[in-house]
Amino acid sequence: MVRERGTQKLTTSFQIDNVRIGAGNLFLIAGPCVIESEEHALFMAEVIKGVTRSLNFPFVFKASYDKANRTSIRSYRGPGLTEGLRILKKVKDQVHVPILTDVHETIDVPKVAEVADILQIPAFLCRQTDLVVAAAMSERVLNIKKGQFVSPSDMRHVVEKCRTAGNDKVFVTERGVSFGYNNLVVDMRSLAIMRKFVPVVFDATHSVQLPSTVADGDHAVSGGQPEFISVLARAAVAAGVDGVFMEVHDNPKEAKSDGANALESTKLRGVLKELQAVQSALAGAHAEP
Repeated sequence: MVRERGTQKLTTSFQIDNVRIGAGNLFLIAGPCVIESEEHALFMAEVIKGVTRSLNFPFVFKASYDKANRTSIRSYRGPGLTEGLRILKKVKDQVHVPILTDVHETIDVPKVAEVADILQIPAFLCRQTDLVVAAAMSERVLNIKKGQFVSPSDMRHVVEKCRTAGNDKVFVTERGVSFGYNNLVVDMRSLAIMRKFVPVVFDATHSVQLPSTVADGDHAVSGGQPEFISVLARAAVAAGVDGVFMEVHDNPKEAKSDGANALESTKLRGVLKELQAVQSALAGAHAEP
């Protein structure tokens, strides 16, 4: 079955808990970049759920058990597979939200699939066929982050790897394209291009990242321009995305990963209300004769 949204055709939608992906209902993927502690993960999940529930905004919790692609070997990576999955399962059971986390190696896929509702393929690994196929064969929903080096039309081939492996429950996330050194830009045309063959999410926080631009002692970390998060997110919703991805933290300056481009949790409600307003205006315009 093919669904229509504006002029963009979309494949069959699918359900995860109370989140419908691909049917025109905007949803949120959010959480801290990495699991910092059990207490913090539970706290952030409760905070975000409180905001989204009051706005009737479907929500998937995201946090990584291992950030294997940090700029520096000295950067914090997370609690690791075993402890990280234990914490994510507790968040899932206690806060009652769907869970998304990224997986970097094929050997980890079965264990991660026991806990996570959505397996995420990191942007730098989106063309790793063995990893993509192994994740697809887990029968979990897949989120494939579009590489900073990949054209939107080429993501069709990545999606086809999943579908050939027998898994149609896949969506892709745009997170910006490398623009020279240490900068990312977002071509809003990519959202419309990819949405012709797969549901699309826009990563509003990684898209404002300035990779490897800040010296932190004797190693490098990424900077960011969080003041543009809401600007790009509004544009993406106007372009017709299915969902928005945001790293949300109660104290970004103290975050152990990607704090420079994270959204402060106190600002989440205002940003989501703006996105709902944009979507409502768009729906009203399409309804006019």
